[in-house]
This record gives sequence, structure tokens and C-alpha cells, in this order.
Amino acid sequence: MDRVTGTPERTLELLSLLQVPRSWPGDELARRLKVTTRTVRRDIDRLRGMGYRIEADKGPDGGYRMGAGADLPPLRFDDEQAVALAICLRSAPVSGVGIEDAAHRALATVRQVMPSRLRHRIDRIELTGVPRAAAGASRVAPEVLEAVSEAVSAGMTLRFGYPDPNSVSRRVQPHGVVARNGRWYLVAWDLEKDDWRTFRLDRMSPRTPTGPAFTPRPVPTGSPAGFLASRAKGSSGSDEWPCVGRVEIDLPAAQVLTWIPDAEVEVMTPGTARAGIGSWSWAGVLAAVLRLDADFRILGPDALLSAGRDLGDRLHTSLPRREEPHDRTA
Repeated sequence: MDRVTGTPERTLELLSLLQVPRSWPGDELARRLKVTTRTVRRDIDRLRGMGYRIEADKGPDGGYRMGAGADLPPLRFDDEQAVALAICLRSAPVSGVGIEDAAHRALATVRQVMPSRLRHRIDRIELTGVPRAAAGASRVAPEVLEAVSEAVSAGMTLRFGYPDPNSVSRRVQPHGVVARNGRWYLVAWDLEKDDWRTFRLDRMSPRTPTGPAFTPRPVPTGSPAGFLASRAKGSSGSDEWPCVGRVEIDLPAAQVLTWIPDAEVEVMTPGTARAGIGSWSWAGVLAAVLRLDADFRILGPDALLSAGRDLGDRLHTSLPRREEPHDRTA
């Protein structure tokens, strides 16, 4: 027996299920919707009449699944999907991709057809505290992001222009597109340099056609995101800082982590912590510790101890010498 549910609500729930990329047996849909399989068939026909391309696979393992259509049919979302979509559209300016105008128009369209209860929900969400893209970062054209991502997905060699005094055109085997701090990067094997390289998408001008196809190589750090993170830390191999020092600091561990969030911190006492701190250089490790403005003791390694002594000598010689007071006893 069908449950007492209005057709629009049930259709919306059915559409939400079909948007999951899988094949749904009719009896499973009926069980989820608490209706008969005959009602499911009628609802499927109703969705098809609205423009949705719903395919049916026959056989014991068959079922219904959403197919790709040539046109965009009317979209229907449940409350949580609608709010999530609105939040994502509002966050477009921090994406680093030049889609702000399109996102603004899409949000206006979505908001216009929302019931008042949902409009009030999204209007109360304040996004001004969301971190902005990196200062001075250029926006990536959507068509560039699409072209590069498609080459990665298809495993096709990519040619593009890039601001480089040594090369007019680059030819690479693209392995991954990664976003970091408001910028988008391509991690690729450079066929001219015979090495791994990273490229900023906002500086790229993809050229067609792509090809030939290539066999992906193992990325040194295991993933494109890890490789980009390692380069940002000045490492050519693993996602680790090239210089990592150990210090004991007269501060609570939580306070150390507040200022050095990627440090490895061990609680010694309520007011003392032992920390492993990484940087591009030993001077950088010391700078991170000094900004805490607390007493500390260097535990190692020897390179950090040596850098600490050198820094102490440089600070001593940089200070103006105190003038000796005049002898007034004469």
C-alpha cells in the first residue's frame, strides 16, 4: 500500500535518489519511497515527461539510472541540497576561478525560486569571514580549467603557452590539477625538462589539439597534491620541510600550536612543550620560535644549534655598543 505522500514530494525524493550515480532496482526504490513498484514506474514516466533522461536496464541486475541528457531539464532539490548549492555559489569568489559573475547570476536564479523558509536560511549565513584568495592572485579562466582538467582525465599530452624566457611553448604529460591558497596548479611531467614541474593555471594558454596519449607515471610523493605541498615546503621528494628542528618552549602546547599549526608538539608540563618545527632553512626554524616571545632551549639537530650560535653572534654585532660613562672622579 502506498504511503500517504503528495506526488510532488515523492517525485522530489525519487529524483534525489536517481541523482546518485548507480542503478536502482525498482523494488529497492519502492521500498525506500514506501510505495508499490507500479507507482515507481508511474513516477519514472512523470520525470521523463519533465525532460529527465532516465534509462532502464533489463535483467536480474537491471534497474533505473539517470542518463546524460542533451538539454538541462528542470532541476529540483531538497532543502539541504538547495542550501548547500547556495553556500557553494556564494563561496565562488574564493575559488580562484573567474566564475564570480556566473555564480552571482546562478545564485539569484536559485534564490528566486526558493520558498521563503529557505531564502531566510541562506540570507542568515554570513560568509564575510571566509578566507579570500591569495593577495594579488589572478583568476583562472573557466575554459582553461576545463581544458587542463580534461587533458588530465583523458591522459593526453598537453601543449600550452607559458611566460618563460627559455621556452615559447611547453609540452607536458599532465597528472593532476590542485588548488592551493586560492591558486590553481598543474602537476605534470615536463617532456623538455625530463622532470616533474608545477605550472600555475592562470598563466597557461592551452593549445589544441591535445595528444598523443601517455601512460601515467608514479608521482614522487604519491599524489599531485602531495607533490605540490612538498614543493611549497622547498622539498623535492616527500611532503616534508627540508629543515626540522626540535626545541623546548616555555609555553603551553595549545599556544604553540596556535602560532605554529603544523608543528609536532608534545606536552611536557602544563606550561612547557617540546616541538618539532619545520621550515625552508634553519634560520626559518629559529624565526618561528622567536616570534613566540618565550624562553626556549634548542634540543637539536646540530645544524640548528650551529644556526642558533651564528644568529646570536649576528645579533650581538648588530647592536650599537654602549658608551662607557665618563670618569668624573678626576
